Amino acid sequence: MKRPTAEQKDILNQEEAIVYFGLSRRKFYKLLKEDKDIPFMALYGSRRLIIRTEFEKYLEKHPELRRRT
Repeated sequence: MKRPTAEQKDILNQEEAIVYFGLSRRKFYKLLKEDKDIPFMALYGSRRLIIRTEFEKYLEKHPELRRRT
């Protein structure tokens, strides 16, 4: 049985989000650390999970999180 890709998932862990969206690790982790009330983040115990569709909307407004290429 194959595991779903990040594109097929609704919820991503932090590493999957960084790789899938091509994010700057430093900026992404800084955002998660500083802002506790983020619309795209879901807490599962102590784990911070990323709601993919909400994060896509967030990135449209905040493209500075992406890595420079």
